Amino acid sequence: MPAVPNEEAAPEEAVDEVEAALAWHDGDARQTIATLLDDIRHLRLQLALTEVTSSRGFARGWQPSFERS
Repeated sequence: MPAVPNEEAAPEEAVDEVEAALAWHDGDARQTIATLLDDIRHLRLQLALTEVTSSRGFARGWQPSFERS
């Protein structure tokens, strides 16, 4: 599989991620937000584990950050 997508391929239909997330929870906005917050907690834990188990040389000096830059 090529790393660069084929320009001749049929364009994929654009997906509204917000609507998709709400649809997954049958339109329940509170449950959608709760799931997203759980996902954030999980990903922050994974990032913290990666930070303590990876050497600086492994990522050529890159350090994970919990905040957006």
